[in-house]
Amino acid sequence: MKPIGPLMWEHRLIEKMASLFKREIERNRSQENVNAGFINAAVDFFRTYADRTHHGKEEDILFKELTKKRLTPEHARMIDELMAEHVFARKTVRRLSEANEQYLKGQDAARIEIIACLTELADLYPKHIEKEDKHFFYPCQEYFNKE
Repeated sequence: MKPIGPLMWEHRLIEKMASLFKREIERNRSQENVNAGFINAAVDFFRTYADRTHHGKEEDILFKELTKKRLTPEHARMIDELMAEHVFARKTVRRLSEANEQYLKGQDAARIEIIACLTELADLYPKHIEKEDKHFFYPCQEYFNKE
């Protein structure tokens, strides 16, 4: 197995959660209410699995080791972009959590922010994952030897 294999497997699970967001957005719009339990579970998934577990491996291991190498300008730029997307995802998940808390306190207007956050995450993750899987992980393996 290639060293990038586990990261790519994790991407498949993150893609599944992001695809559930699209269904939740449609359900939310048609029924005009929020499934607060789903939102709590999604926030927990993205904070624990996508961010701490998955992004942690990318940032604390792969990106950290890559920055010690003589990267092409394109690969250095991609690390910066990927890191910025991770930061954006963290901020969006935080906004989603805060909006869900407001919704649970009876502020129905928070539903609009919940839909916005779900939409942003559902749009971000497939593109982010494609960038990593198809344009970054494979070429970056060349910077490392077997050891």
